[in-house]
Formats: sequence, C-alpha cells, structure tokens
Amino acid sequence: MAVLSGGLSLERDVSLRSGGRVAEALADRGHSVTRLDLDDRLVPALVNGDDEAVYLALHGKAGEDGTIQGLLDLLGMPYTGPDAVASALAWDKVVAKGVYRRGGVDTPEWVALSIDAIRDMGAVQALDRVIERLGTPVVVKPSHGGAALGVRLVPEASALPAALVAAYSYDDVVLIERFVEGVEVAVSIVGDDVLPPVEIAPRTGPYDFSARYTHGATQFHAPARLPHDTLAACVAMGEAAWRLAGCRHVTRADMIVDGGGRPWLLELDTCPGMTETSLLPMAAAAHGWLFPDLCERVLAEALASAGLRVDAAVTP
Repeated sequence: MAVLSGGLSLERDVSLRSGGRVAEALADRGHSVTRLDLDDRLVPALVNGDDEAVYLALHGKAGEDGTIQGLLDLLGMPYTGPDAVASALAWDKVVAKGVYRRGGVDTPEWVALSIDAIRDMGAVQALDRVIERLGTPVVVKPSHGGAALGVRLVPEASALPAALVAAYSYDDVVLIERFVEGVEVAVSIVGDDVLPPVEIAPRTGPYDFSARYTHGATQFHAPARLPHDTLAACVAMGEAAWRLAGCRHVTRADMIVDGGGRPWLLELDTCPGMTETSLLPMAAAAHGWLFPDLCERVLAEALASAGLRVDAAVTP
C-alpha cells in the first residue's frame, strides 16, 4: 500500500501531515505501507514496487486537478478518490459552478475574469459592471486552488482591483463571487455513507488558511447546530454535488447556510485533508468511526472499485 503525499504545491506541508497520519493509521491496522512523494521517483517506485493501491493524501495542483489521477490510470494502479475527470472538474471552480447551477444546485452568483481579459482586452474598464451584477461585498478567489489561499473578502468596489491582483498571483483565472453571510458547513461522503455535517466557526476573522490549520483557531461542531430540515438540505446538496461531478470513494462539499436556512454550495474537495484539524476526520468521528476506520473505509472503496479487498482489519 502506497500513501502519496507532498508535491510542490503551496499546500505541501499540509499534505505531508495528512499523509503521515494516514500512513500511521494504516500501518497500525496491519497494512504494509510505503510513503511516496510527488517527484521524479514516483513512477519507477510504483512500476517496480509491489504496492497494490495508492492512497492519495495530496492537496493542491497536480494532486487534485486530475494530473496524478490520470497518471495512475495509465499505470493501471488503483487509487483513492474521484477519477481524473471528476477531479479536474471540481478543481476548476468556474466550470464546476456552471455544472452545479445547470444541475439545479444553488451556488452564489459569480463572474470569472482571466488575467488575459484584464491585460489584453481592457476588462478593467468593466469592473463596475461586476459590482452592478453582484453588489458588495464580494469574495475574490483563484479559480484553481484550495485551502483559502489567495481568497479575499472585498467590502466595497474600490478594493476590488487590489484583490484581483492578489488572486492573480495564484492563478490566471479569478472567480468573483457574491458574498453570502451565514454559517459555514462541510458535508463529507465516503462511499454510500453521508457523514454528519460539520459546522465551522472561526474564533476571529474568516476561515482562511491559518484558521484551517492552526490548532484552536476555529471551533467545530459535528453535527452542525442547525435545524433538522436545514441539515437535511445540506446533506442533499452534498449528494447532488457528488453526483453532478461524477465522484466516487470520498469527497467533501463546502457550503454556506444563509440566515433563512438555505444552503449555497461553494466548492467540492475531491481529496479532503486528513490532519488533526481537518473536517473529514471530524465528521467521521461524529459518525462513530475512529481515524483508522476512516482510512480503511476510504481504502476499501478504492479496492472494491478495482475488484480487490482490504485484507487487514475489518472495516466498520
């Protein structure tokens, strides 16, 4: 069994933390585990090794955008998580939002602007139309990326250009999204199991990179402290996003529940974090699974897809 983590994205350190926890949990359950990084030794290690499957604990570019998934498909190596097509779709927030909208899933209104449109086509002269369409405040974020890197809340029109410049340092396409005030909720799915929604409550400020990965910076409630019908709507949204993107094995849907109890889908994470402060393990714990149970359950889904089975501990 190979656990793949690391890579060269800005989320490398978080990925290594996720991979370390997964590798330790699977080893404790009796699996023979190999730790691999996303580098030029990867393919030789997989081709010449005896690993039967790959557990993906990657975050960021190349790990979540379909690149590694396509490579593993080429090698005929089973792996955890959605396939290359679903991963690429979810990674592109602009395309994914269009798919969700066409599928009847509520997602905040948005405008996408590429650096080419700004630099070569004079789109900076149309920024006032963005505000006319979306109002303020808006959220500016890179179309490709995770962990809230490059994301800014823009309270007024005058702050939009600076937010765009910052986001373009992460990606060539930027998503400008209508801000929805409310409760942040994450719905994780593992196979046929929809785990309890997790409510996210940063102690101060937004749920940014620091709030995500600094222990104690954010309070989490699993299940979320919301009415039953609202929780049901969140679950239904997570399932719809899974279906529309063509997912399998494991995903996490991130959403905002507004003051009226209506959820709005923000994005789908096809390779959720597995650190001590990550949302998927919290949801699994609320479902009654220990962390090794969760790892084996995800692994079992991948092996089942390939016609194999987990031959160590019995999954819950």
